[in-house]
Amino acid sequence: MLVLAVAAFSVAWWLGLYLAGRDPADPAMRRAGLGLVSYALALALAPFDGTVVDALGYVFAGLPALIWTGVLLALLPDGAPWRAPAERVWRWTVLPLGVAELAAAAIVGGGWEPLTAVLVLLPLAAALWLVLRARTAAGGAGGPSGSSGDSSALRQGVVVLATLLFALGAVAVLVPLGWVPDGLVLAAVGVDLVVLGVVVAVTNALEAGEALGADLRRSAVGALLAAVVFGGQVGLVALASGDDRAGGGDGAGDALRVLAFGVVGAAIAVVTLASAVQAAVDRLAFAGAPALRESRAELRDASDALPRRDERHHLDALDDDAFTRLVRDALRNYGDLGKLVSSPLLALPAVDARLGGREGHPLDRATELKALLLECIERLRPRDAEFGTSEEWRYFNALYFPYVAGIRPYRRQPDLSGLDDTSRRAFDWLRRYVPERTLYNWQNAAARVVAHDLRTRRG
Repeated sequence: MLVLAVAAFSVAWWLGLYLAGRDPADPAMRRAGLGLVSYALALALAPFDGTVVDALGYVFAGLPALIWTGVLLALLPDGAPWRAPAERVWRWTVLPLGVAELAAAAIVGGGWEPLTAVLVLLPLAAALWLVLRARTAAGGAGGPSGSSGDSSALRQGVVVLATLLFALGAVAVLVPLGWVPDGLVLAAVGVDLVVLGVVVAVTNALEAGEALGADLRRSAVGALLAAVVFGGQVGLVALASGDDRAGGGDGAGDALRVLAFGVVGAAIAVVTLASAVQAAVDRLAFAGAPALRESRAELRDASDALPRRDERHHLDALDDDAFTRLVRDALRNYGDLGKLVSSPLLALPAVDARLGGREGHPLDRATELKALLLECIERLRPRDAEFGTSEEWRYFNALYFPYVAGIRPYRRQPDLSGLDDTSRRAFDWLRRYVPERTLYNWQNAAARVVAHDLRTRRG
């Protein structure tokens, strides 16, 4: 039984870390990953006995329902008028109150459990209704057609179905039924969460124009090898103990179970989050060499991005909205050459022309794409001054200063070191007079202009 428990934990733990680490900037990916990590922790606590352990297990088992509500909200279209208010309600009301309710039910139990199920699953139902409403609105407004529209509808259908099944499983978790084994309930919930997580990953990859299979396979193989190598050693220790204490309830058995989950979990985390771990080590080992850290980070990002390149991506087949989305992603990653390596825009004819007929390494193509994006942004600059705040400056300011100059006007503690006088003036203007949502809208509009420029260029 311990082997099966560790195996189930390993799958959920690995997939959760993979989703959270693949694209941390995407709230849907980040939240889906956290939901699976919470579920994995519930699996890890299930073999243990004790009041505190049972309470923690109940909370971790109920958290995925709260987190998945946030995933559904993150899957809503960017332009949906109800997305931003729903996000605020979820972040500042539903999530903290839901966690408090789970903790109270875990401690008190009894009559609190049905109430907890209602309070936790009601926001999930509301978020699912918003997804269905957005799907209906998109269909009525003449949304994507053809194979792209069919695949999008299929993914949404899978999300809806898996969410409904997940909700049923969550009810059984939050309100335990004596005639249904707890292990079977957790397994059913786990299957739903894995399906939902994979759908979110596929959606993220398609929207970014990236491939998923090779990168997912590489991560899974690495996690599997780590789990087998390190978990196998724990298994040898259990066998060497001479009896079946690993499955018993004594102190030695508990120690072996803790060792099994801890060693396997740590090994999978180190392999799955290898780039983040190496970045942390670099910050310690090369604290006085920022240029070296930056170069190593760039090479790591490029190495991680190579399996995500979709060689079969055809830019000519994309509609204007899809192409603009790729441009928006490339602009967002302007300062990170490694992440540009996975951009489908590397196949632009203008990039080929800049390479002078050479095939070019992906890093070379990413460098040329970065230079091309800068040219397009510079074309938006009015010629009468270095900086201005009139309407004709808005597109240039919205792209150049956040992406090229690297200013972050809405951070609570922004870093202004290294900024020139013009960038400081732009920072002050954006922070004082331009709301964050307004800047976002300007960036979307400017990205459409840049996308048109890129699409019409041939050299």
